[in-house]
This record gives sequence, C-alpha cells and structure tokens, in this order.
Amino acid sequence: MRIILLGPPGAGKGTQSKRLVERHGVVQLSTGDMLRAAVAAGTPIGLEAKDIMARGQLVPDEIVVAIVADRIEEPDCARGFILDGFPRTVAQAEALDAMLLEKNLSLDVVIELKVDEVALLARVENRIAESGGEVRADDNAEALAKRLEVYRSQTAPLVEYYAETGQLVSIDGMQPIEAVAAEIDKVIKASAEA
Repeated sequence: MRIILLGPPGAGKGTQSKRLVERHGVVQLSTGDMLRAAVAAGTPIGLEAKDIMARGQLVPDEIVVAIVADRIEEPDCARGFILDGFPRTVAQAEALDAMLLEKNLSLDVVIELKVDEVALLARVENRIAESGGEVRADDNAEALAKRLEVYRSQTAPLVEYYAETGQLVSIDGMQPIEAVAAEIDKVIKASAEA
C-alpha cells in the first residue's frame, strides 16, 4: 500500500496517517523527518542537504526525491508507506513518479481530504479560545491563512495532476474523524481489489 494524503493544513492528514499506520502496519514518511535523519546519519545525500540548509536555502527537489528513494528501500517500507508533506508541487510529483517507475513501483491511491477553509480557520480560533491561548506558535488564524495561501498556490494543483492520472479519490474531510477513517479504509480496500 503506497498512499499520498493531500489536503490543506488542518485537514486531518496527520490524524488519518496515524490511524493508517496503526491499522495497516505501513510507515508514515515525512520528508522533514527523512531529511533530518539523512543529515544525522551523515549519508552523502544528507551531507549535501545539510550544506544547502546551512546556507539557508531550500533543499532542491532532486535531493528530496533521492532521500525518499533511499528511505523506501528500507525494510520497514516493504508493506507500504504514506507520504506526508510530499509531493508539494507538480514538479515533485513528476519526479516522484519517475523515481517510483525506476523502482518498478507505483502509487496505489492519492486521497484528497476536502475541507472548508473558513471552517478550518474557525477551528483554529476555537482551539485557541478553548486552550486559553496555549497553542503552538503556528497554530493561529494568521499563520493558518498564510499556510493555506501557500497550499493553494503550490500544492492544490496536485489535485488536478492526480485526477488526470486516475489515482485521485476525494473524501469529505469535514466529517467526524471516524467517518473520514471509514471512507479512507473503503478507498484502500477498493484500491487493493482493483
């Protein structure tokens, strides 16, 4: 099972990824975690990424794809993986497709969690109010609005990209967590039977 979960910040991708890890024994792969691990391990790609990050630059797509390529070779990915935070752009999706093709692999499904952005902003504001202001630094309406803007400009085009490949399934992410999880399980089951 090789899955990408798409959706704007706050859509529930992290929550659903954790559930999939527990239910299906697959690995959740975060590019941020993989980059930090490659740097810590001192791999050739990790050292190259470390130099780039030390200069305050973004790590190029080819390095991120190479780190993903190395990571999916590890034994814990044999049952599958969920990509979290990658790809973020159509160029990254194309590079991912090429890398998977070289490895004779493919994605099973790309699941989009569709949400109402106004409701997401209200959720964050409610969380802040309920917590008495004790939240993560980036868990506020202003930060979320900026993250949503970046998502719309860079990542939202992936919805069309994967729809064209026939791999995209959209799910209403505004439902209760259990209902979203049940729909994701149905999509995965249908994908496995196809």
